[in-house]
Amino acid sequence: MENAILCIEDNPHNMLLMKRILEASGYHLLQSTTGLEGINIAETESVGVILLDINLPDIDGYEVIRRLRSSQKTALATIPIIVLSANALLGDDQKALAVGCNLYLTKPVDLQELRDAVNRYLPSPDPFDL
Repeated sequence: MENAILCIEDNPHNMLLMKRILEASGYHLLQSTTGLEGINIAETESVGVILLDINLPDIDGYEVIRRLRSSQKTALATIPIIVLSANALLGDDQKALAVGCNLYLTKPVDLQELRDAVNRYLPSPDPFDL
């Protein structure tokens, strides 16, 4: 699905917020609560952007990025990955960018900033276009 976004986030409240915001903007949201599940979805589904938390219950977001970038599915080498993380220490953003994310946003995420970030990489669908 051309306007699908994969959100890899283990916090149910954050996931619900992403779902409400992005689906109201006309996007289709695929959801994963673990890094390994998220990688599997990315490798089997067609997605345009990945939203990724760093602190996941199985493997961390850095490892998710590494695995996506080295996947046999060639599209994952360049798919936009936007990290959404509560990690706001000096250098956290640089560490994520160094392993291959495209953009690093800190939580709590500004909703307009999130919309703008997604729209930068994935054209906004018209939710009223039938």
